[in-house]
Amino acid sequence: MEINQAFEILKQAGGIRAARVITENTKKISKIKLFFIVRKLRKGVPVAKIIHQKWFYGLKFYTNKYTLDPRPDTETLVSAVISDCIGNQKYKILDLGTGTGCIISALVKNIYNAQGVGIDKSLGAVLVARKNIKNLNLSKNIKILKGNFCKRTKLKSKFDIIVSNPPYIAENDSRVDDGAKHDPKLALYAKDNGLAAYKTIAKNAKNWIENNGKIYLEIGEGQQDAVKSIFEHNGWSFIRAEKDLSGITRVLVFYSHS
Repeated sequence: MEINQAFEILKQAGGIRAARVITENTKKISKIKLFFIVRKLRKGVPVAKIIHQKWFYGLKFYTNKYTLDPRPDTETLVSAVISDCIGNQKYKILDLGTGTGCIISALVKNIYNAQGVGIDKSLGAVLVARKNIKNLNLSKNIKILKGNFCKRTKLKSKFDIIVSNPPYIAENDSRVDDGAKHDPKLALYAKDNGLAAYKTIAKNAKNWIENNGKIYLEIGEGQQDAVKSIFEHNGWSFIRAEKDLSGITRVLVFYSHS
């Protein structure tokens, strides 16, 4: 089928932006393939899940049903870390719940001499992250491991920086958009009104961070006070908060001390 014809059909099913992205990233669309794409669009499946591709911090990532699609809000987390990393120090960075590997990849790409480890308890996510690390030629700089930050996963060394975009949506929260319904629930929802992962990280991350090392966390809207309290209660010192482009507090930074 001609791309122009496919574009018009896709536009009717998912809008002009979806049609443009799909046709620009698909060399050839058969009638059968077009039928399945249109069906997915009408069901609200995000374009990234259809073409298995999403850009984040200027880098292209493979994504599928096992991973959370990278979101612009999370670029605030990456920028917060990069702004603190100056000089020639060889930073060691740990990414808890790495998903596609987008956060650790963007950091290592943009921080001189950085080395990283990403862990995720989902084997599907681990395989996706490893694929992305390989595609970005970062295999010598980043290792992706199957691990669980809810447990005291044994790692060979401690880290200067820990980052995490953990699940933080309350299980009964009805504000989740249609696109998120196609992301893995494991990466979205947390018990204790969305705070369970932060409680675990605040406790266990002490085992993986150097003294005076920093931890950077993405948080949900309105969670600043609760997450700050959790980490301070576990012996972390608050440094600052960062807002995303919408003016919502999206990142909290703490440091570890003995």
